[in-house]
Amino acid sequence: MVNDIRVMLVKFADRLHNMRTLEYLPAEKQQRMAKETLDIYAPFAHRFGLGKLKWELEDLSFKHLYRTEYDQVARQLRSRRREREHYINRFVVPIKKRLDELEIAYEIEGRPKHIYSIYNKMVKRAKPLDEIYDLFAVRIILDTKDNSDCFTVYGIASEIYKPVAERFKDYISIPKQNGYQSIHTTVIGPEGRMVEVQIRTRAMHEIAEKGVAAHWMYKESKMSLDKELESWINWVREIFEQKNEETPKQLMESFKLNLYQEEIYVFTPKGDLRILPRNATPIDFAFEIHSNVGFHCIGAKVNGRIVPLNTLLRSGDQVEIITSKSQKPNPDWEQIAVTHKAKQHIRKWIREETRKQSEEGRELWLKKLKKHKFHIADDELARYAHSVRVENLQDFFVAIKEGTLDPDDIIENLVVRSKHPGGETPKVEVAEQKSIFDRFISSAREITSGISVLGSTENFLHQYAKCCNPIPGDEIVGFVTVGEGIKIHRKDCRNVISMRLAESERLVDVSWPSTNGPDFIAALHIAGKDRPALLSDITHTISMFENTNIRSVNMDSKGPIFEGQIIVFVRNTDHLKRLLERLKRVDGVLEADRFMG
Repeated sequence: MVNDIRVMLVKFADRLHNMRTLEYLPAEKQQRMAKETLDIYAPFAHRFGLGKLKWELEDLSFKHLYRTEYDQVARQLRSRRREREHYINRFVVPIKKRLDELEIAYEIEGRPKHIYSIYNKMVKRAKPLDEIYDLFAVRIILDTKDNSDCFTVYGIASEIYKPVAERFKDYISIPKQNGYQSIHTTVIGPEGRMVEVQIRTRAMHEIAEKGVAAHWMYKESKMSLDKELESWINWVREIFEQKNEETPKQLMESFKLNLYQEEIYVFTPKGDLRILPRNATPIDFAFEIHSNVGFHCIGAKVNGRIVPLNTLLRSGDQVEIITSKSQKPNPDWEQIAVTHKAKQHIRKWIREETRKQSEEGRELWLKKLKKHKFHIADDELARYAHSVRVENLQDFFVAIKEGTLDPDDIIENLVVRSKHPGGETPKVEVAEQKSIFDRFISSAREITSGISVLGSTENFLHQYAKCCNPIPGDEIVGFVTVGEGIKIHRKDCRNVISMRLAESERLVDVSWPSTNGPDFIAALHIAGKDRPALLSDITHTISMFENTNIRSVNMDSKGPIFEGQIIVFVRNTDHLKRLLERLKRVDGVLEADRFMG
């Protein structure tokens, strides 16, 4: 289809024939084909300007998917058909008289509203058919090559009937993205009823009905391309350019966002027109200008005022994009953007960034393997990644790069799994600069010095696993290593789960020793809106709650927001839970939970 757009016309003809004979297929196949037609073929027909084809595909799909609703709307329309035809005949009489006087060649027809579009209006407006006022529609087709004649006829209609100003649309000066051209206006006809009037030339009508197919009817060379046809073909290429990298769900999302959206018309600072779907944002506009403008976009000016990137643009807006060479796309932009082009570029950038992080993570991993003089095949590593709930090796290496997975702990696990005889595993170097969490862990373990192994309080060689950082109060288990004594893990550590499968005989029961004071200390993470005396209220709440003692406080304020950690003595996890609930009631505190690092 991308190589020759006529392939799409053959496919449309095939699908239309299928839909016209759908009743002869099994019910399940009817439903599947009707939904596929409504979701894919009808939107494509709309995008290619095949108006007549689109309406028939929609009505046939609607008939088989929602038969009860279809029959109800069709029955009501049939019952009032004669009334509508009589009214339209009365409406067009004075217009015909004026056109005949001016000797303008024309054709006037009552434009039938399609069942599916009427049903959509009923649902959208939450009104019955009786209250859908624009069921009366007239189309005036002029046999002229002069587009200005359309505006002359609009002037005549507006003189005879009072126009509804906000419902005037000029698609002749600014055509729709699919090449559609026409003047749309709504006037107040006899008996105060609203009538929609469309005014277009014969050539415009052919394009509106037959879209891309009509172009060959007006070309001497069947394969010559004009500007509109070229834009259609480019759009198709753009849609399918990344087909192998996008999921079907993402592709369907792009169809629904870009094919059926109402269009808005916005302008560059130089006055160039850009057509975007409704609810488009400055991000969509930036990528519409150029991908590099989108990648380096930091803000936008709309009608001379700086606005956030999630601002919804409106028709007539003049948009200027502010860029910076140091700016990079934010993954959140994908939720803000609505055009396929913008989403596609953002996803592509995220994939490339993930690939780079994965490569860096792989390099870190290989260096660690070399240091430990250990080799692990990729398939074995992939199995391990799945065991710790990491989907694939790319995510695994990204996690290593970001520090959420510790390569030393992983190597130790895999060494034990394979019963590697290579002696000791080197100890992990400890960074000189300790974080707040590191200091908290040290404090907690100093208070409960010593670990009880199998009920014995002898001084066993032990270390605390970095993968889960157990704290007094956590349920723990020991793992017998080669050369490093016993490593202490939390029982819910994901590495322990894989150890139980591979080397369960190396797991031993361990426990925290009892102390004379409270059972353990806990770190609290608190954040919220800063205000005078807030810290005083927090510490007062803690100290007054069941005589809870505070060991240390570390708070930081950034403008109106505060965040910090408080280390307290608690008797048990229930005591801790009730304390956190009490803290959440303090005015200004938005978050209060146990700080796990």
